Amino acid sequence: MTSLPARETLPRYVAPLPEWLEDFGLRMAWPIVIINLIGTAFGFWYYGFHPYPFSDPLMTWQFSVEPVSMWLFVPDSPMATLFIAISLALWKLGRNNEWMNMLAFFGCLQLGLWTPFVLAVFHNGFLQDTSGPMYAFLFCSHLSMVVEAFLIYRYSSFPVGAISFAVLWYGFNDVVDYFIPIVGTPHHTALPAQKLMANGWFNHPVHTHRIAAAGAVVITLLATFLALTTRIEKLESRVKD
Repeated sequence: MTSLPARETLPRYVAPLPEWLEDFGLRMAWPIVIINLIGTAFGFWYYGFHPYPFSDPLMTWQFSVEPVSMWLFVPDSPMATLFIAISLALWKLGRNNEWMNMLAFFGCLQLGLWTPFVLAVFHNGFLQDTSGPMYAFLFCSHLSMVVEAFLIYRYSSFPVGAISFAVLWYGFNDVVDYFIPIVGTPHHTALPAQKLMANGWFNHPVHTHRIAAAGAVVITLLATFLALTTRIEKLESRVKD
């Protein structure tokens, strides 16, 4: 059994969870890994990968519209839950991987905050297409990803190289989602105001697109700030000790 890493004395804004909740989350790492893998599978289904029901095409909804070359950057939330599942699993197995830790940290913050943001801002549209229980599930499950992000500092040193890699990954994701799609139209998660055009691509109403883009960019900057600040605070804490 992997022992719990020591809890460093860090400012509340980089380590906001109470110690008991951090310890509980780390002790429950394997169940959390399983829950996140189930969430990953559900997320891919939500974006349109439908091995079941058999009556559906294998690729439907957003996957059926997006070019195959960009599929890696379409299911953002499922990728984030996959990253945190791998990050926790590797730590529990004694094979801690800092690059995966930082992808998980950024992903859980990015999607854990962006999704509730757009769910709240565009709630009327989402509730027209989504049942109340599903809406509440999406809102709360994504906020729980933020909690998971703040477990990572206990077993990660937040190295600058790994932070830089995560910034490049999620920075590129923001670019293709909102600014330079490379292939077709922007690749962010489909929002209620969007419609399929005759050419097979989603349209992107300017007002909706700008709000979603602003939220994503601000949260990426916030995650970068928190990652670098955590790195600095951890180094200063060790010097004091």
